[in-house]
Amino acid sequence: MNEQQRRSAYWKANLRLVAWCLGIWFVVSYLFGIILVEQLNVFSLGGYKLGFWFAQQGSIFVFVVLIFFYAYRMNKLDRQFEVNED
Repeated sequence: MNEQQRRSAYWKANLRLVAWCLGIWFVVSYLFGIILVEQLNVFSLGGYKLGFWFAQQGSIFVFVVLIFFYAYRMNKLDRQFEVNED
């Protein structure tokens, strides 16, 4: 694989990872916190309605987890494509 193909593959893998993370964040924050809030409010979590919890805290927790997941996966991707800074 030449350098241009390697860079292209690295960029595509990075964009795929970003798209997955943004998709998960969209589902949790927009769908669970806004669109499906009434259906989720049937359930409770820690004494709070689940839709309210996703809108107020759940999306923030998922966002923080996604940040750490993205950093972990990018480190693996960097090593795979030999662009790591170690």
